[in-house]
Amino acid sequence: MSGVQPEKLRGRQGNAICALLLATSVLALLRPAPLHAQETELRGEVSESAILSDQQRKARNLVLAQQAAANAAAQDNAPARTYLPASAGAVPDDADAANSTTSVFDPPQASDDASADAPTPPKPRRASAARQNAADKAKDKVADRKKKKKSTTAATDPTTTATTAATDDTGDNAAVQEAANRRALTIDSVDKQKLDAGAERTAAIEGLNKKPEDDPFAATGVKWGSFIIRPTIEQGLTATTNGDSSSVGTSALLSETALRFTAASDWRENSATIDGYGIFRETVSGYPVHDAQGRIEGQLDVDLDHELRAIAKLGYEAVPESASSPDAIAGVSTQPLRQTIDGSIGVEKAVGKMQYTLTGAVSHDFYGDAKLSDGTSLSQKDQDNTLYTATLRTGYEISPALTPFTEIEVGRRAYDQRIDNEGFERSSTRLGARAGLELELGEKLSGEFSAGWLREAIDDNSLEAISGATLNADLKWSPQRGTTIGLTGKTTVETTTTSGESGDILYSGRLTGERVIRSDLTANAALGLDWRDYVGIDGHDRILSAEAGLTWWLNRYAGLTSRVRTEKLTSNLPGRDYTANSIFVGVKVQR
Repeated sequence: MSGVQPEKLRGRQGNAICALLLATSVLALLRPAPLHAQETELRGEVSESAILSDQQRKARNLVLAQQAAANAAAQDNAPARTYLPASAGAVPDDADAANSTTSVFDPPQASDDASADAPTPPKPRRASAARQNAADKAKDKVADRKKKKKSTTAATDPTTTATTAATDDTGDNAAVQEAANRRALTIDSVDKQKLDAGAERTAAIEGLNKKPEDDPFAATGVKWGSFIIRPTIEQGLTATTNGDSSSVGTSALLSETALRFTAASDWRENSATIDGYGIFRETVSGYPVHDAQGRIEGQLDVDLDHELRAIAKLGYEAVPESASSPDAIAGVSTQPLRQTIDGSIGVEKAVGKMQYTLTGAVSHDFYGDAKLSDGTSLSQKDQDNTLYTATLRTGYEISPALTPFTEIEVGRRAYDQRIDNEGFERSSTRLGARAGLELELGEKLSGEFSAGWLREAIDDNSLEAISGATLNADLKWSPQRGTTIGLTGKTTVETTTTSGESGDILYSGRLTGERVIRSDLTANAALGLDWRDYVGIDGHDRILSAEAGLTWWLNRYAGLTSRVRTEKLTSNLPGRDYTANSIFVGVKVQR
């Protein structure tokens, strides 16, 4: 035959070799490879007694195995028998396994013999960092102990030294093996610690020192929807030397009831408040007095945009005409009831340090009929009027604490009855200007005060215009915690329908003080000065008043209250002077 084989025969031999190699590889892959996961310990929670028993058993087996190996080595210098796995998949005790960098998921190593059945077992995986660190620490501790023992047993004989060294080696190997085989702790093992029966018992939460309240007797309020309402009722008796504070009034014992409430929203951005009060007085004995008065008002603050805010107010008030008022009607059994509905809406805008506020307000007064002594009534409809005003306020913030400002006010007062019963046109045009300072020093000092000029020109040329200086203030000063000093001032234009008179300007000022003597004892005092300047006639009134009170709280919800008051009016007009002294004692309840 020729030495060169045909191309067809060479191709068949190559295909046979490839098929044989492919079949061998498939058999090697299908044969299950041992994994080192078989030697890893179980995971999960194990009781402490089981862990201790397992560790002691391992230590004993290790010591016995080492002693047997040492005895066999002493008797026969033959090399130790190589460990053979008892079952397929067991891992031999290879000293170099700790330094191996292979993984349990690596494929089995290929053998030179393609027909070999058993693949080479994979090397064990590298010990974890936690186990390696534990083993290193155990070795360091053992080394320290060996050094200490060597220093104390340096003078012993060779036999004793050899025995001690063997014992130390056995102990070292056991400690290292114990540290390496220690079971991993569970995640919640720290929380599941044994209770110490001798530990000191932790005190109850109720026994801890709680921070004292700033005002332990303040009203807690009642939750109603998104509002917190704080109602208050005061009931007591008033003994007075002048029942209705008039020039003809006499002494009387009155039953007095006062209802007050405040409601505030707990909204996140905007806010709303509602305040109201009602006072009812009835004669128990003495000078006849039967009157009731009250007011309710609300305010809504809305943030429209950056540095832009809207403020809306609405209120209603019902107050009988005071017997000391210039418009009081003599010889009547009941003065007319004056009712007022007022509202305003304003927009505040801050541009840098400049602050602008534009406010529009409407106030409508309407009067009831006066009841005469003979049982008939006298209409007061000619006093009904509506006041429209617009105010522009401009301020400049010198600092967060000081903001000077100016105000310009224009308005119109329109009477429902253009010509009154005496034939005068009482409608008027209003114009005013003010300048002031706004203070904001936190709890120490806050508020504002202003001074200016106001003029209200009446349409009827025969009546003199009402004009004069204006003073307004609303300041609160707290020199120390628990003490509050307040100063309020107001200028009011009072109209009249008396023939030939235009009206008057009333200046009112109050200086108040409140002191918390103890958490359950509060004292208050007030001084008042009113000055009324009549327009069109040479007349004026001066009213001086002083008041002092004390409230003792029995608990958070009830207390005893009392106050004394004196008031004196002096006028250059006939029939207006009077003096009234009174004392009140009652009970105050709040929620």
